[in-house]
Amino acid sequence: MGSPPVKGFGQASEALAAWAEAVYRPEDEVLREIRERSAAAGLPPIQVGRFDGLHLEVLARACAARRAVEIGTLGGYSGVCLLRGMGEGGLLHTFESEPRHAEVAQESFARAGVAGRARIHVGPAAERLREIEAEGPFDLVFVDADKRGYPAYLDWAERHLRVGGLLLADNTFGFGHVHEERPADESAEAMAALRAFSDRLARGGRFRATMLPTAEGLSLGVKLR
Repeated sequence: MGSPPVKGFGQASEALAAWAEAVYRPEDEVLREIRERSAAAGLPPIQVGRFDGLHLEVLARACAARRAVEIGTLGGYSGVCLLRGMGEGGLLHTFESEPRHAEVAQESFARAGVAGRARIHVGPAAERLREIEAEGPFDLVFVDADKRGYPAYLDWAERHLRVGGLLLADNTFGFGHVHEERPADESAEAMAALRAFSDRLARGGRFRATMLPTAEGLSLGVKLR
């Protein structure tokens, strides 16, 4: 079996992407093993890209995150990246709707040596997030799950992030279709939800936000109030 596909980086230039990867080396053997084992287990190849994972680690370090929430665990790749940035005192609550994905993620956390700092919650995040609210406010929330749920996840983050905490959300370019009123290849309902999410994040007054122009768009907001 060949290596699973990865998301692009470097302004769609293979030469720039190769240069950036050679310099920054975003993926080590531990992360590569997670990606390949997830693919072998039949998980969809939708985990964050190599540089996306590095972004997560660096941003977690930048805000000195110690309590974080991830919505969308998949095989544990992004969770390992976040935990690396959070350091030994960090705790990650990660939510996954598919039990099989959660099993793969649990093994990923164990192999990466961070299992003791990861709490996997299996089931719909919209229902289970309330179980951890008493542990907030949180330093960081990362959203990479069902696109229709993004506005609701933003609402939760508004209420449970600390002032100065980070909200991160992947895929907010809507796979290249978020700007289309009638997308040809993606669900119109999902694209409408992503537009509503970005509008509120950018102009709702609770965050100062920007967008990292990764291949699929990584939204970043700092909570103001």
